[in-house]
Amino acid sequence: MINSVLHQDLGLVSYQKVWDYQMVLNKKLIARKRAKGEDMDFAPFHYLLTCEHSPVYTLGKSGDMQNLLLDESQLSKSGFEFFKINRGGDITYHGPGQIVVYPIFDLEYFFRDIHKYVRFLEEVVIRVLAEYEVEATRKDGFTGVWIESNSGPDRKICAIGVHLSRWVTLHGLAFNINSDLSHFKNIIPCGIDSQDKTVTSLEKELGKKVDLNEVKLKIKQHFAALFEYKYV
Repeated sequence: MINSVLHQDLGLVSYQKVWDYQMVLNKKLIARKRAKGEDMDFAPFHYLLTCEHSPVYTLGKSGDMQNLLLDESQLSKSGFEFFKINRGGDITYHGPGQIVVYPIFDLEYFFRDIHKYVRFLEEVVIRVLAEYEVEATRKDGFTGVWIESNSGPDRKICAIGVHLSRWVTLHGLAFNINSDLSHFKNIIPCGIDSQDKTVTSLEKELGKKVDLNEVKLKIKQHFAALFEYKYV
């Protein structure tokens, strides 16, 4: 049975709006399981959402508030929103020029392996970057996608944080394309305070702006290839 995934590009949208929409889709998949049981003769639609967010900082359930370097008044004056959420990981930034991807998948129809799922998210980004001749990799002890350096700090280009309920996924990945990297200076990204690690973007690596729609298409294609589904 081949899974079907509905791809939706939500454009530039507030974090709260997409969070609410994720929850609707997540609960829809869980309710289907509760109503009909887990052994069903047809697969549900799954969802892959892409978007950009208005400037926002989000803190994962195991995160430390001290990694946010702005107080409430500074956040308000700077025009940033802030949310504590239920994904894994620490603090990160979302904003225009960054592609955020939210897979709402029932992993019972793919595989029951959280670690494999996170590795697949990383692999999507690694494969997209390879198409731009940017060599990226995973880093032991850290989630996300990195570009290693022999002469300077290793550079994180994609953050990942997920949450599962009854094997249905929430949250996902944040891929810096044309991101304003100065906004990461207001946090200790992902709680990693180290002189040999920093953040980067595809624009910075290539030295030029990148077509976001082109990257979104590549992301969708590699998701479909890795997870072996058809998209609509």
